[in-house]
Amino acid sequence: MPIATAAASPGLTTSGLRRVLAVLCVTEITSWGILFYAFPVLAPEISQTTGWPTAWVVAAFSAGQVVAALAGIPVGRWLDGRGPRSVMTAGSVLAVPAIVAVALAQNLVWFTVAWLLAGVAMGAVLYPPAFAALTRWYGPRRVFALTVLTLAAGLASTVFAPLTALLTAHLDWRETYLVLAVVLAVVTIPAHLWGLRGPWPAAEPPLSTHSDPARIARGIPFRGLVIAFSLAAFAVYAGVINLVPLLTERGVSSTTAAIALGLGGAGQVLGRLGYTTLTRLTTVQTRTAIVFLAAAATTAVLGLLTTTAGLIVAAIMAGMARGVFTLLQATAVADRWGTTHYGRLNALLQAPLTITVALAPWAGAAIASGIGGYSPTFLVLAAVTVVAAVLAFAATPHSGRNS
Repeated sequence: MPIATAAASPGLTTSGLRRVLAVLCVTEITSWGILFYAFPVLAPEISQTTGWPTAWVVAAFSAGQVVAALAGIPVGRWLDGRGPRSVMTAGSVLAVPAIVAVALAQNLVWFTVAWLLAGVAMGAVLYPPAFAALTRWYGPRRVFALTVLTLAAGLASTVFAPLTALLTAHLDWRETYLVLAVVLAVVTIPAHLWGLRGPWPAAEPPLSTHSDPARIARGIPFRGLVIAFSLAAFAVYAGVINLVPLLTERGVSSTTAAIALGLGGAGQVLGRLGYTTLTRLTTVQTRTAIVFLAAAATTAVLGLLTTTAGLIVAAIMAGMARGVFTLLQATAVADRWGTTHYGRLNALLQAPLTITVALAPWAGAAIASGIGGYSPTFLVLAAVTVVAAVLAFAATPHSGRNS
């Protein structure tokens, strides 16, 4: 598939478009890897060496995710008017002392405040601002750019989880975070400052005369979409986090369960590769329903199957649905209301979604404890996703795009 031409994104040449896409691929891998995926690797050692309760260590990290969601709202407004260069560079600059503060934390309060600061940085450097940048710069070819970005960023855990584990074989968790802070500074700050330069194109014309973002955000279609995606994200990510406990409950070894989880990540890549074709062949309502119902079906199958081979195949299929879900949420606003106020509206969509994702690990385990196991929990999560599919199908404005 050819790169979008400069005409599709006034002010940037074809080489400029390639540059910003390549830069965002590198910085998203690095930012996700250090600000997000390093934590699950280091959390057990943090709790063990400090004596801080594991639940509170995880809660501090989750609080940072909530702050990231809230910080994304003003970041989205800034992006609509001024572009990504200054805000993403500032986020990268802020992320470095935040991770250093995490590494140097002497008590749980300090540790929590450091993650809250990191949350502000995450709100300025993770997916939502990168999605907004590519959506505006690539214009009609945004699906191609977003697909490439999410394919690349899907490598974040593949790169940084083992790298973090390798560092901890020689360093303690504090020293590991300090090394990662240096990597974050060296890679992301100059990349955002240099790579995101260039004119910020004018927004596409609104899809309707009722294009005021505040009015759209207050409307029933937008609110319904927020609820639908939040419910679906909760179910999808609760399923991911609780997949290993489900498999071990079924008698699968922990090693095989970990392999199944990894294969689910490979499934994400496969799912994303087919998204461009899906957008070409379906309306926004139809593809939303397809993706949500596919997520519901694979989640339900995981709750019903008992054979190891069947569970592994279902985990891969669930990964495919999860991979497409990421692109579906990235394009949800543009598909329905255009890109005129994409940064602001997408941030309003992502904020509650991110909060539900932050709560998903705890809530999934709590449901399993309350209803007697992970198998019925996955059936509950499947039912939640079906409800989300119905809401999302109804949440397409009459003025929105249908293809």
